[in-house]
Amino acid sequence: MAQETDLQTALSEHPCFNEEAHRKFARMHLPVAPSCNIQCNYCDRRFDCCNESRPGVTSEVLSPEEAVEKVRAVKEKIPELRVIGIAGPGDPMANVSTFETLKRIRDEFPELTLCVSTNGLALPENAERLHGLGVRFVTVTMNGIDPSVCAKVYRHVLFEGRRLSGEEGAAALIGKQLEGIRACVELGMVVKVNVVMIPGINDTHIPDLVKKAKELGVYTVNILPLIPVKGTPFENLRSPTPLERRDLMDRCSLDARIMRHCRQCRADAIGLLGEDRSQEFARFGGCSGGCGPEVKTIMPTSKDPNKFAVASSDGENADSGFGNAARFLIFDADGRLLGDVPVDRGEGVSGESHRRHIESVASSLGDCGNVIVNEIGPLPSKVLKNIGVNVIIDEGPAEECVLRASKRRGVRPS
Repeated sequence: MAQETDLQTALSEHPCFNEEAHRKFARMHLPVAPSCNIQCNYCDRRFDCCNESRPGVTSEVLSPEEAVEKVRAVKEKIPELRVIGIAGPGDPMANVSTFETLKRIRDEFPELTLCVSTNGLALPENAERLHGLGVRFVTVTMNGIDPSVCAKVYRHVLFEGRRLSGEEGAAALIGKQLEGIRACVELGMVVKVNVVMIPGINDTHIPDLVKKAKELGVYTVNILPLIPVKGTPFENLRSPTPLERRDLMDRCSLDARIMRHCRQCRADAIGLLGEDRSQEFARFGGCSGGCGPEVKTIMPTSKDPNKFAVASSDGENADSGFGNAARFLIFDADGRLLGDVPVDRGEGVSGESHRRHIESVASSLGDCGNVIVNEIGPLPSKVLKNIGVNVIIDEGPAEECVLRASKRRGVRPS
């Protein structure tokens, strides 16, 4: 009974799950999860601007230690802080740092409510772990329950070490999302489903998704408008009009509770909904529009010797230097693909802008203890050495490079 009362209190103070609460209580998103295990056609996590407010955007990637330090600072200035959420900029379940951060926050701030937002691909195997860490609120972003619809939304899904696309990838993702939601509901967690309304792609299918969510015991559904992002496959699609979205929400409200006060928050949002104060607590200067911020000097943090970041231009091979890679593929010691981190290569090739770029890339790799590149300069070598990352020079198929590196370094596969 006491636990039920505590959960009801937390629900009454959670600004994303309770419309009245968002006017009184603040939330804070901790951007500790840069890696992602799927690629949506509307998402580009490389862009960063203090004037941009959408999921996947952050001004910094924090280590678990830095995240706790920042919560201390925010809590002093924002006494109405009630909720700590992890919502990216990648997927929380694809990052070990998520779980370390949750444990640290739970231990130091037991009075704060913990919340996680995920695409759901790795939710089934992590539901009990989240519950054990004190997480009671979970948001799952689903864009359909029909693989033929979702195949148009996702470029690829990283599933059991394979890169799946089309309906095969969509079906794998949907199955895991449904399984994960069931597991969370059975554990007594409060679940919200986010769905991106994409005209001409999934808009007519959303009512079926909402009915399924209600059937699974989902507490509320949040229908978000597509934000076309430059450089993504959906950059030329249109957002739904306010009238179209309102009409859809009205129709879906006959089947489930619909959230109507969402602000599509950044991965580092702080404060009341609609009053983001993230730049006030940024550790470096913001930008004045269209440019990335000045990156802070990153501090050493714990690194996982069983994780490898592979510099790649094509998403398949180790074929890039550290400073010019288009993305880093994240593997475990067995050669299983865990996620990927896209990189904005920027314009700076020398001087201070180059240093900031290198530090930003190094920070985005989170807790990876190894980096595989086909070449590396003195500056990135120094930066990586200072934060405890081992550099391996190799090239070829990414998985083969990881397995060779694991064998040479004596890393024990799981």
